[in-house]
Amino acid sequence: MVIFPAYAQEQSEQQVVLTDKGTLQVGLSTIPADPLPEEQTKLKIDFINKNTKTVQEHIDYSITVAKEDTQVFGIPLTHTAIGSVTIPYEFQGAGEYKVSVDVQGILFQPIPTETASFAITVGKTQPKNGCLIATAAFGSELAPQVQFLREYRDNTIMSTSAGSSFINAFNAVYYTFSPTVADVERNNPILQEFIRAGVTPLLGILQIAKLSSVGHGETSVLTSGIVISSLIGVTYLWPAGLATKSLREASRSRIKIAVTIIFTSLVLTLISVAIGNVQFIMVSTSALVLSFIGAGAMFSSWTIWKIIEKIRITFL
Repeated sequence: MVIFPAYAQEQSEQQVVLTDKGTLQVGLSTIPADPLPEEQTKLKIDFINKNTKTVQEHIDYSITVAKEDTQVFGIPLTHTAIGSVTIPYEFQGAGEYKVSVDVQGILFQPIPTETASFAITVGKTQPKNGCLIATAAFGSELAPQVQFLREYRDNTIMSTSAGSSFINAFNAVYYTFSPTVADVERNNPILQEFIRAGVTPLLGILQIAKLSSVGHGETSVLTSGIVISSLIGVTYLWPAGLATKSLREASRSRIKIAVTIIFTSLVLTLISVAIGNVQFIMVSTSALVLSFIGAGAMFSSWTIWKIIEKIRITFL
């Protein structure tokens, strides 16, 4: 007789979060990976020593599960000797839940309460649309920076056909490398700090784009996209432009070529949106974004080069 493990359930990828006061890391995963309402879900929690990256023994902890700020489940203060616990629970409805783990003692020594929070989606398969790299850098999907990125993407960019088509094209590339980068980040605090520093200017760029958007719907998203793309080129790619002689010493012919590329990509984007062809929109919006990123890098590197030349002439 052959027995097939039909009941075997996949475990979700572990979320690892540093407690709010930074003493300990807490990891959470679920079995099954995609919890369903009124079916048993196992919450697997590991307490992790942030220095050794090994499970920390003898932890005093408590747990609460909340939906829309209303507590639906809780475990009072208790102790785990091995540093890992598995808690069965049946979610009663679909939606977003918040799991909070409070740590109140380590190795039989009481400490001021430290909290690690996690977000769990119940009732639907979670699509691959998370900000994986930012989540790993800031430690949680509940981090304000990650929530801002997600809300801007979902509520602004993806509110139109042009924006959603571009995000689909972006995701096709992003998810080829982001899971690997996120895995490396979780075990490398220096890389986490580096990426946090790198993401911070992007948050400012998105805030500027929100304030500078013109019109509504497609027009608003297109103007925001142009502003974002240009500022990304200015902020992140000026060193590459400065190192490229053709960019830092832009001639009139090269400027004309750049303007032609930008104008063409903009016209094609407007045509694709008017036609409503999804594939055409994906290609044209991607070309538009890349052209304005290049323009931003060219302008910033040219400006910096001119400033350097003036300084050199002044002091020589």
